[in-house]
Order: sequence, then C-alpha cells, then structure tokens
Amino acid sequence: MDHKKILIYRRGGLGDSLLIFPIAEIYKKLGWEVHLVGNTDAFQLALEVGFASKVFSELPNVETYDEVILISVKKFINAPNIKWIYPFPTSNEHITEYYLKKLDLRKYTFSEILPIERFTDWSKYIILHPGSGSEKKNPPLELYKNLYLLLEKQGFSPLFVIGEAELPLVEQLKTFRTYKVKNLLLFAKLLKGAKGYIGNDSGFSHLSGYLGTPTIVLFGPTNPKIWKPLGKRVKVLYKGLECSPCFPANCHQIPIKKCLLYEPHYILNSLKNLMKPASGGE
Repeated sequence: MDHKKILIYRRGGLGDSLLIFPIAEIYKKLGWEVHLVGNTDAFQLALEVGFASKVFSELPNVETYDEVILISVKKFINAPNIKWIYPFPTSNEHITEYYLKKLDLRKYTFSEILPIERFTDWSKYIILHPGSGSEKKNPPLELYKNLYLLLEKQGFSPLFVIGEAELPLVEQLKTFRTYKVKNLLLFAKLLKGAKGYIGNDSGFSHLSGYLGTPTIVLFGPTNPKIWKPLGKRVKVLYKGLECSPCFPANCHQIPIKKCLLYEPHYILNSLKNLMKPASGGE
C-alpha cells in the first residue's frame, strides 16, 4: 500500500529549517512519506537522518499530496489539502511547540538529538561562532577574540567557524585558528564531536544544540523563550533587560547592544558547567 504523502513548506535560514524537523520526524514515524520545500542545504540533513525522502527548492505540484503544511506569512495557495501556519507565535511559547500545537501533534515525541554520525576530528575543540544572519544579534567581535584567548590561557583549544555571513570577518580573524564551512553535512558531523560550542542566536547555534554538543547561546535582542535551539545540552545566556527583546528594531542603547555585552569568564564558566557529565543543560 502506498504511503500517504505530505509536503512541508518552510523557507528560511538553517535555524528556521531545523525547527521544523520535529514535524517531519513525527509524520515519518506515523507512516507518511515526507517531502520538504525550502532551504535545500539545511534539508539535506533531514534526508541524511531519514526524516524526509525528498527536498525541493521550489514548490512542486501540491495536488499530488494528501496534505500540505504551509508555514509562511501569507497563505498563497488555496486548496482543501492545505494547512497554513503563520510562522511567528504571538505568545511566549517555543516555536516548535507552537507548530506542533497548530498541527495537533503535541502528544507525539521527537528526537532530542539529531541522529547524525559523529566525527571525532574536533573532539579537543571548543567551537566559537561570532556571527549570525543579522548584525543586530551579534556582540562585538572583540568579545569572541577575548574569549578565544581566555580559552587558550585555560588550556582549551578554541576554533572559530566561519559561515557565509561571517566572510567579512576573515581578515580580522587571520591570526586565529579558523574553519570555513563549505559543506553543511560534513560540518554537522564534525560539530557533533566537538567538546563544546559558543555562539549567538544563529543557525549554527541551533545545529549545535540539536546535535547534543554542549552549547552556550548568547541572546540579546531576540526572545529565547521562542527561539532557543532544540536540544538538552543548551544553555541560554540572556540578560532580560527592560528593552529586550527588541528585534528587529535598531538598538538605541549606549553602549550599543548592552544586552550582548557578556564577560568572557562568565561565558566560559557557563560552558564548563554544561560540559560536566551530570549536566543536562536547561
């Protein structure tokens, strides 16, 4: 008997894409054939772990599907098999829980760790990711440089990872050990084997948390209650200032982005606590 087929549409960056993986996984476990439309680089990870069997960059013929989940600002298709979800919750609930509630799937469980193969090449490294998809979410680069030096001073091996958004920083980081991400699947396997990770509210941070790597995420203008990465070994640092969250507004604080001025020792101590075997994160 043929499987029922479902198409899940969600455009966006790596983080937005990863946050719908639980939907795909649940439908797959319920016996559906799952296809995804959107960020094909990110969705290659869903193919790798078996949550989906096909991915598309453009919308295929929706009439060939039993159901279509459309996660978009506008309902741009009208058909009986369409379930439309506005992509941003208006309440302080986690985005994935919001999706599952909208689809009446909250009674089902999903993997807390993305079941991708672990490479051990980075087992000694603490990964630092200084960027994100928006400059507004990034603390000063100096913070990460100081963190790198502190890690070295304390006997750790730090490594900067550079995605497309961080290419303008390459010159400023030329005296540091860096890795340019060119293949997302390879990066995921390496990152899964890393000792730890520190980053901003970014796609790489979402990936790190979901892989089960001890992950510290610096939140400032965005809301961690909604956008915290999936995963059990994730620790969010968030000051919760009166003006936060404010994204995507421009910050009028002096100093700029006061919400992201964290002290390197505090960040590192938070990671050390998270890396302890008994720690489950929060």
